Amino acid sequence: MINLQFQYKHVISFLSEEEIQFMQEEVDLSHSLLVEKDGKGNEFLGWLDFPAKLDETILTDIEAAAKSFREKAEVLVVIGIGGSYLGSRAIIEALSSSFPAIYNDTKNPVVLYAGNHLSLDYHYELLQLLDKKDYNLVVISKSGNTIEPAIAFRLLKNHIEKKYGYEEACSRIIAVTDGSKGALKAMAEKHGYKTYVIPEDIGGRYSVLTPVGLLPIAIAGFDITQLVKGACEMRKVCLETSSLTDNPAACYAAIRNLLYRSGIQIEILVNYEPSLHYLTEWWKQLFGESEGKENEGLFPAGLDFTGDLHSMGQYIQQGQRMLFETVIHIQKSRHSLVVPHDEANMDGLNYIAGKSLREINAVAALGTTLAHVDGEVPNLDITLPALDERSIGELIYFFEFACSLSGYLSATNPFNQPGVEAYKNNMFALLGKPGFENETEAIRDRIAEE
Repeated sequence: MINLQFQYKHVISFLSEEEIQFMQEEVDLSHSLLVEKDGKGNEFLGWLDFPAKLDETILTDIEAAAKSFREKAEVLVVIGIGGSYLGSRAIIEALSSSFPAIYNDTKNPVVLYAGNHLSLDYHYELLQLLDKKDYNLVVISKSGNTIEPAIAFRLLKNHIEKKYGYEEACSRIIAVTDGSKGALKAMAEKHGYKTYVIPEDIGGRYSVLTPVGLLPIAIAGFDITQLVKGACEMRKVCLETSSLTDNPAACYAAIRNLLYRSGIQIEILVNYEPSLHYLTEWWKQLFGESEGKENEGLFPAGLDFTGDLHSMGQYIQQGQRMLFETVIHIQKSRHSLVVPHDEANMDGLNYIAGKSLREINAVAALGTTLAHVDGEVPNLDITLPALDERSIGELIYFFEFACSLSGYLSATNPFNQPGVEAYKNNMFALLGKPGFENETEAIRDRIAEE
């Protein structure tokens, strides 16, 4: 039984119940293509069953490696880009203290990230910090030669070997990579790094429930068994039925496609908890890479409320009517905090004295939804009982299944990303990578003309 709730009552004034239910036949067909693995990109559907097939020995091995790393260092650096790090970061930050680097009473490693961009200052300052900290590395890359994480790993490999010596450094590195080929696989074999395999039939943005995400999450001190259990519960519902009434992921996929067909161009994922910021970043990659093809697809954006209401609220309320919101609600907070009474009441807040910040935040969310719906912005609601491992596991699988189904509903292959290579080819040519000589000359001629 799943705990996640999906509601669409705030779109009924934009889409009728009849319009939504009319999608059932189309959803049935797409659901069948997905579950029976007969659709586009079906060679990358390993994520569909991976949580249910996870061998307990793999989880036990990951947890043992994680325990060893937790005991060995105060900092973990995760090297990866895109799907190689966004999913684990999303879950780690959702479950962590708001101030882990300062207030870390769990004694679990503080998790830092590298190789997800090319900033010189960031990586320089990271190395300066690691001079003073005891640390381990997890490097995640299927090929091992994606330029951002490859550069970061070269820098950090050099640093950790100089700091600890070669043998000790090798014991502080775990590689998550291809099982049989690639530069990182070859390096791991040469240096004897412990390794975990990225399944060949799972693309990066769908890989968070594999060792790609499970290892960093476990090292950070969280219960990956409960995370996988939540995903398995959602999987059971998603695979058993295509009913828009009983399958929340199917209903979400159907409604967002209907809104897109009605002329809406942007979906905004909204949260009211700062710890969900990177969940939004992971969601943006998942939907952006899966649907943004052939000049089609909703543009996935994200906002952190209530803070962003003071910067983007005006546009949402009265800007172009081309967007809808999907709002994540959390029913229960980890802590309790109420607004105190103040005798002077100079700020005029005694009318909410004694009220919990959780209650006030929930009222802010409801008031915002009503205002935006009145401003002709459709709203969808996803509610989790709490920010815990099982609930997050449900949410991750919910989005993965909905994204795949949504792609099939729009006749898109949701498992490839052909456009990603364009910037890389230009960059390789400009940097003088062997094999790109012809492109280098053409690009330099183009730049000269401009």
